[in-house]
Amino acid sequence: MRMWAVLALVATFLAVPPARAAAACAAAGEPACVLQAIWDAAAVLPAEKQDRLKPVFLDTVALSGDDALLSEWQHRLGGAPAPPPDYPDYAGEQAKAVLAEAGWDGFLQRARAGAPPFNTGRPEIMAAGARLAPDAATRNRIVSAMFELAGPASGPAPGGLLQQDFERGDFGHALAELSMEACDLASFDRAAALTAEPDGLRYAFWRARITGGASSLTGRVRHEGAGDDTRFVRAAIEGYGAILQRGYCTQ
Repeated sequence: MRMWAVLALVATFLAVPPARAAAACAAAGEPACVLQAIWDAAAVLPAEKQDRLKPVFLDTVALSGDDALLSEWQHRLGGAPAPPPDYPDYAGEQAKAVLAEAGWDGFLQRARAGAPPFNTGRPEIMAAGARLAPDAATRNRIVSAMFELAGPASGPAPGGLLQQDFERGDFGHALAELSMEACDLASFDRAAALTAEPDGLRYAFWRARITGGASSLTGRVRHEGAGDDTRFVRAAIEGYGAILQRGYCTQ
């Protein structure tokens, strides 16, 4: 069932609960269905904002690996996927430099102390270190230190007010992404609770990668956007993009 069938299902999703939406989405094919829901949310935005979203959206469609689906969307939107931005990997470069100089113990000591380079972007550099870990035990040491530095989801944070306001949320986001990548639901829920938007759509999609069934989010995608703010659509694109890129943990 191709795009015409997905369009025929749009009205169905407007008034059905998640379980029925998931069943209907399965009939259409999940990627086509979820991507349609995301663009339905984008379609209410001003034209100039839609134009800025099109290359990013098409890049996400390309992650599906479905050439026919990508061709359909390119025809509909009149564009092409955006080439990946060639940004320097600051966090990865800093993590590698510290590890080369101080090893894993030194990496953790400097991170806990907030010593350079961890005085800027500490959560991101620590997350980069976790991804470089040679084994699960080393990775778990870094993740545990990140949770410790973040502190609890409520109450005083280890670093004081500024850390509580800013770094805790950054730790939460970095830890949620690491947990999603590792298919660790308990750690993911703990991490998401630390973020500024624990119930945000990006985290809902990331959680669905672990539990399965992103199609149940289609109704929410269509209805929770507000005004002309593109952040909601971008969160959906980035959230579902992780599923398209990595697949489900249950597969």
